[in-house]
Amino acid sequence: MRCPFCGSEDTQVKDSRPTDDRAAIRRRRLCPNCAARFTTFERVQLRELTVIKKNGQREPFDRDKLARSIHVALRKRPVEPERVERVINSIVRQLESSGETDIPSELIGELVMEALASLDQVAYVRFASVYRNFREAKDFGEFIGRIGNTVDGDD
Repeated sequence: MRCPFCGSEDTQVKDSRPTDDRAAIRRRRLCPNCAARFTTFERVQLRELTVIKKNGQREPFDRDKLARSIHVALRKRPVEPERVERVINSIVRQLESSGETDIPSELIGELVMEALASLDQVAYVRFASVYRNFREAKDFGEFIGRIGNTVDGDD
């Protein structure tokens, strides 16, 4: 593992332990070149996934990009980081265990929407505003009206 501080490729593992949800291994590393310490995470990857975007473009699935989009929606919301990590791990497991290697971006968006709806309603609306490409305030109003009907049981 390359040192993020000096670029040396000779780093040493000082401690390894599973994360709280046991979905990854957390490794504390030391660079003998610059004496910097840093942490890495090692995760199981069941298969290589490719995202098929709406325009037909293909790109490798990026767990970090998924995590960033969820964290942006949850910014300044009172949700525990452990719950967020469980949601991200759950979405990745669903994608990997689907049996498909080509994943439409729409499926990923719907999985994120579903997860955020149960995690935090404000984050759900934030994500939906980008995912569904809201252009005007009335788009928010219509969407929130639909959410209210679903929550009230009218839908």
